[in-house]
Amino acid sequence: MIKNILKAIKAYTGTFKLINKLGLWKYFGVPMAISFLTAVLIGFSAWGLSDNLGAFISKIWFWEWGAETFRTISDFIGALIIIALGIILYRHIVMALSAPFMSPVSEKIEKHLFGTDHSHRNTSNAEQLWRGVRINVRNLIMELLLTIPIILIGFIPVIGIISSVLLFLVQSYYAGFGNMDYTLERHFKYSESIQFVKRNRGLAIGNGIVFMLMLLIPVVGIILVLPLSVTAASTETLRVLDNAKSLQKTI
Repeated sequence: MIKNILKAIKAYTGTFKLINKLGLWKYFGVPMAISFLTAVLIGFSAWGLSDNLGAFISKIWFWEWGAETFRTISDFIGALIIIALGIILYRHIVMALSAPFMSPVSEKIEKHLFGTDHSHRNTSNAEQLWRGVRINVRNLIMELLLTIPIILIGFIPVIGIISSVLLFLVQSYYAGFGNMDYTLERHFKYSESIQFVKRNRGLAIGNGIVFMLMLLIPVVGIILVLPLSVTAASTETLRVLDNAKSLQKTI
């Protein structure tokens, strides 16, 4: 799996060149706008809600001594929870709404890499949007089910340090999952795509690691994260699919 993680990360190195060569920037206009506006909306919401959540958490401290200190800690914890949940919501909203624009990008990359002799499932924009919503709602639920226990582990001294790493890896996996599905939707049905990503967790995690790190770059990261991550995910996913088809032909 580590080998696949490194492959997925390395795939980002040629993304700018490939996007420019195939003239793909025109497909990213609307998704980049969706990404920016969603980030701003969630950012302002998180700013307003963090104090309220902090006040709620601080109520579990019944003693007068240390109450002020615990309130400060509660505000910090509340902000972390809001940020974690905000990033999760941001990713899934953007990925779901961008599906009709990202699928053509993946298709053009496939045509460039392997020609036109690959058979695909024919899907409309509406079907691509519904597929994106369905996949991302499913992933959102699964991610929350994993995230909440991990956040709770974070309250445990020493062991809590591990929770940050686990939380990052979980978010990376589902970010990569979404990016890979723009390609998989042409090749597999819903359940088949889920099994494909499970078999190739390393690719999903590696792609998602860079995705998550790019979100740390103010403004520019939010705008460029989708074009670069989708392009990188498409190239690696397509190579895995092509290798699998080549293997089947030799059997």
